[in-house]
Amino acid sequence: MQILVLSPRVAPGILTLPAWDALRAATSVLTPEDSPHVQAIVASGIAVEVTPAPPAYAPGTVWIAPVGQAAWARTVADDLMAGAGAADVEVVFGSYELPGSSLLDVVEVMDRLRRECPWTAQQTHDSLSHYLLEEAHETLEALDSGDSEHLREELGDLLMQIVFHARIAAEMPPDEGGGWDIDDVAAGIAGKLIYRNPHVFADGDATTAEEVDAAWQRLKATEKQRTSVLEGIPATLPALAYADKVIGRLGDVATSGPDLGSRLLALVAEARSHGVDAEETLRQAVRLLG
Repeated sequence: MQILVLSPRVAPGILTLPAWDALRAATSVLTPEDSPHVQAIVASGIAVEVTPAPPAYAPGTVWIAPVGQAAWARTVADDLMAGAGAADVEVVFGSYELPGSSLLDVVEVMDRLRRECPWTAQQTHDSLSHYLLEEAHETLEALDSGDSEHLREELGDLLMQIVFHARIAAEMPPDEGGGWDIDDVAAGIAGKLIYRNPHVFADGDATTAEEVDAAWQRLKATEKQRTSVLEGIPATLPALAYADKVIGRLGDVATSGPDLGSRLLALVAEARSHGVDAEETLRQAVRLLG
């Protein structure tokens, strides 16, 4: 007996060869619920009975699990194998999801919230701006803490903000700053990564981390065509991070002077020359005070 697990994120009828082999060889095919997958299987010429009866062990039978319910399939298999006379029950995966498939769930949930939740429906880019900043800081705090589960959770909250802003933009006309969606966001970053990593995707010859970074910066400068050294550096960055970015753009900077600002700038330049992130170093030092 076999229990077939199917993915809700894979087009109906697209099944693995072991799944089709199991269905074609089955003496009977049963399922507790109808679905587009079941309908596609029926359309292929395989009879499927939709029944509310609980699965019972029967050699040669294939049960199609409710779509996406791998846990249901495993529980049923364990229960049947524990029963009298059940020699063998196999869980067969009829369709596999690509990495990142669960991102579709986030998009779907956000779409529904935007339609049906009064609070979500009234949010704008401006009203969400402070949440985005908070989530970014909370993610960084989780990263500093070394708590992997906390980091996973905070990355999810940060991802939600990205999907939220993209959903808002999708509703807005282009002349008001919209006209793009989450797919445009994903396509944009994918294209950027490919363009700026020619050593992987094209004929670039960088072989070390330093060469990769230098090539990235050259391609970025060509792509951006900035007219000012400060262009593209967010003014809202913390002061040390802001100084580090500016010094990185200018290259070697001579900093001198007895005032506190000049001395701080000199420390940032010194840290950068040694490959040290001044902002991160100070943050870690402050954490040790607690």
